[in-house]
Amino acid sequence: MFNSYGNIFRLTTFGESHGRGIGGVVDGFPSNVRIDTEFIQSELNRRRPGQSSLTTARNEHDKVEFLSGLFEGRSTGCPIAFIVWNDNPHSTDYDNLRNVYRPSHADYTYRVKYGIRDHRGGGRSSARETISRVVGGALAKLALRQLGIQINAYTSQVGAVKLESNYDAYDLSLTETNPVRCPDPQKAAEMQRLIEEVKSAGDTIGGVVTCVIKGCPIGLGQPVFGKLQSALAAGMLSINAAKAFEYGEGFKGLKMRGSEQNDVFYNNNGHIETRTNHSGGIQGGISNGQDIYFRVAFKPVPTVLMEQHTVNLNGVDTTLKARGRHDPCVLPRAVPIVEAMAAMTILDYYLIDRTTQL
Repeated sequence: MFNSYGNIFRLTTFGESHGRGIGGVVDGFPSNVRIDTEFIQSELNRRRPGQSSLTTARNEHDKVEFLSGLFEGRSTGCPIAFIVWNDNPHSTDYDNLRNVYRPSHADYTYRVKYGIRDHRGGGRSSARETISRVVGGALAKLALRQLGIQINAYTSQVGAVKLESNYDAYDLSLTETNPVRCPDPQKAAEMQRLIEEVKSAGDTIGGVVTCVIKGCPIGLGQPVFGKLQSALAAGMLSINAAKAFEYGEGFKGLKMRGSEQNDVFYNNNGHIETRTNHSGGIQGGISNGQDIYFRVAFKPVPTVLMEQHTVNLNGVDTTLKARGRHDPCVLPRAVPIVEAMAAMTILDYYLIDRTTQL
């Protein structure tokens, strides 16, 4: 049950990093939605390894193959099954990790919990599992597109290099014009130089992805345990290497007084709106029609290409030096994953809202 995400719109994923493939089944997807398979593949291409010098060199094609749920270019309302085959795993790169625990990885907790672990790239704990999320998110985006809902994420910080202004100060159409996926070309260049510097030292670095949801209708979310921000937080914090989530003003709002942070209502030609959006488009756990925006912090990748102290399976002190192909920074490839989780959450809560109204 914990391999599934969502309530009505529900994605179940399967597969391991160095297994035969990664796949999933989407249930509860609306029928008669036109499925643009080229768009879905383009979303996978944004996540795939080897797309620039800033990402892992693992050369996977990541071509999605749909097995059910589609007919003549449209969804049938039946489960949509898909798979992406692994064709460039290089499993032998991980042979030296078979009997040791990598610092800050899931190796130790997996071994204790299950009594067995797949040392090849982390098995199920590998970020390669997010392939399924991106496919599910792309499907959700296609459904949300018909509702006028748009989701855009971008890299807003790498290490100490960050964008100082809110999302509305940037042209988000520039996000895909550079390998860092930052809408500010000057800051993107600084971020790229920092990642390259860290990579050359065999180290890694983290940062922040900001996401904006436009066109979300009023009323999504429940007032107590089904708060919309709680669902978004759960989705984001399920992503590999995600360490923190904040929406609206978040922690920055702690420096403000209530009179400064309150979003004052006004009548805009017969429509009640707010003059500011410090709340991040959600009030009382329910969307209020304003832009929803949030940030997700990602830690540095724990696999560093330098010698580290650790212990082996018997608890004996030892050292290890990782080999293989690894991301020096997850931020560029995390952007489409954040969008995917946001899209699946919003579509799920839209479908929930439809079932709770007469």
